[in-house]
Amino acid sequence: MTGLKKNIVSSVDERRKLVDPDHSDIPVSRQCELLSLSRSGYYYKAKGENDYNCLLMRLIDEEYTRHPFYGSRRMSAWLKRQGHDVNRKRISRLMRKMGLVAVYPGPNLSRRAAEHRKYPYLLRGVEIKWPDQVWSSDITYIRLNRGFVYLVAVIDWHSRYVLSSEVSNTLDNEFCLKALRDALAVSKPKIFNTDQGSQFTSNEFTGCLTENGITISMDGRGRALDNIFVERLWRSVKYEEVYLREYDNPREAEKGLRRYFQFYNTERPHQSLDYRTPHEVYNEIKEGVKSSEKRE
Repeated sequence: MTGLKKNIVSSVDERRKLVDPDHSDIPVSRQCELLSLSRSGYYYKAKGENDYNCLLMRLIDEEYTRHPFYGSRRMSAWLKRQGHDVNRKRISRLMRKMGLVAVYPGPNLSRRAAEHRKYPYLLRGVEIKWPDQVWSSDITYIRLNRGFVYLVAVIDWHSRYVLSSEVSNTLDNEFCLKALRDALAVSKPKIFNTDQGSQFTSNEFTGCLTENGITISMDGRGRALDNIFVERLWRSVKYEEVYLREYDNPREAEKGLRRYFQFYNTERPHQSLDYRTPHEVYNEIKEGVKSSEKRE
């Protein structure tokens, strides 16, 4: 019986997502037992980081979101001014773990893989005129009370509409592929832009794009702000959701972020969209295009 359960849902991350902490009849301990998942495996805590390092990572995340040009030297100096007498080597290691590398003007959570093909950046000087002209994706760090998870999202550049998102406690390819497939279930872009990280240059990810006839664009090396719309999304997510909450575990983070993206898409007016919502802009123009095509 145990072997059967493990075959049905193989990875710890997948089994963790099946646990419902709000279930009225089955307690979390029994759900973990049925899924062959330890309680410690469900209540994820960042491995190898003590409480003080987790505190430093929270502070680094907040300051980096305010000042994304800070490298480890400036971040160390800022932390000392806040009363944390920590050396630069320690801060540099924590920033690398969070994907905040000093030479980048923005986050670089996905590491390059030399064996995978890289694609040129195709969007410099391009005017974005309609939905599904350009989509992009990126990964960011999301803090928990104790530990952290990673968030990936797919966004339409024209409307700022978030087509899909996924949360994971590891930087593997699977959660990025899941977000891509969920987005493609909604529609399909002409161009898809990412950074040059291994999650996005993998054969599985690029193969999914090419099989759907989508042109691939990738940020220039060390130019995270080529993907500026995602960078703006991350700031909104953190200031309007993450920093106002205290997620205890990945499940709470996933629920909170899903709720926020629903608000972001359908209720939050955007100044750059003439105070319309991403959902309105994304769907109004698409419906208009469909109507004109039918008339033709």
